[in-house]
Amino acid sequence: MANKMETIGVLTSGGDAPGMNAAIRAVVRMAIARGLKVKGIKKGYMGLLNEEIIDMQPKDVSDMIQRGGTVLGTARCLEFKTPEGQKRGAEICRKHGIDGMVVIGGDGSYRGAQALSRNGINTIGLPGTIDLDIACTDYTIGFDTAVNTAMNAIDKVKDTSSSHERCSIIEVMGRNAGYIALWCGIANGAEDILLPEKYNFNEQDIINNIIENRKKGKTHHLIINAEGIGHSASMARRIEAATGIETRATILGYMQRGGSPTAKDRVYASIMGAKAVDILIAGKTNRVVCYKHGEFVDMDIEEALNMTKNISEYEFEVARLLSV
Repeated sequence: MANKMETIGVLTSGGDAPGMNAAIRAVVRMAIARGLKVKGIKKGYMGLLNEEIIDMQPKDVSDMIQRGGTVLGTARCLEFKTPEGQKRGAEICRKHGIDGMVVIGGDGSYRGAQALSRNGINTIGLPGTIDLDIACTDYTIGFDTAVNTAMNAIDKVKDTSSSHERCSIIEVMGRNAGYIALWCGIANGAEDILLPEKYNFNEQDIINNIIENRKKGKTHHLIINAEGIGHSASMARRIEAATGIETRATILGYMQRGGSPTAKDRVYASIMGAKAVDILIAGKTNRVVCYKHGEFVDMDIEEALNMTKNISEYEFEVARLLSV
């Protein structure tokens, strides 16, 4: 680096995810332990453009590792998608003496981080999304908590579904990715799992499966439906009309984003936050922290954004065979 790193900024962007606070805490305390100053940016890139910037000390991140959401807040910001907004964001960083930035969020947040880097601010991205849809990493902050939250809720719905001998359709989050649905499908023992990456939109297959299982003596039927497919309520009506079996839809919604993060989300987010600081100190920019093959590594944002991610064929086959 031409100049010594002195001040690091940190922001959270896009959808909130359990474990973001653990990452913020790690960035603040690791940076200060390394002799740097830290500034927190409230409400993501919108807060940056509005100069909602605060000084942060170790005590400011006390008693927050167990809290869901993000204490810095988050917001969508259309202005920051423009070259003018991105340039102004970098100028504001320089105005406040911010030499490096840690951005916690999903792929949209990564594009903002990339823009800051191109405008002269050393920037590192952390994967913060419950959807697990960032291709460069096997883990994203918040996914583990979201899956466990959904799993526990589905167990409860399954109890009452079995009591009433119903078919239940449970819709889980994930945007256009089916990872939460796949994991819940396996963990909750679902009879059908509908994933955007795999579903052929042939409801007759589901109807036939329900009828066959009822003939075999199965008293309930659980369908996990991914958000990327949706329309669970209308699907329930069609299935009930076709099978004569009472069918109910439950959309779990934003409860999956909230709640106290699991140990995994606390620990992994903490390590990622600390690593981001050390990467900045090493003089790197335009990088993302990833978890690959059991190790925390970093790679170029451009390369990360160009990668694609698909549902594991083997995991999907296992889910199908175990549902029989």
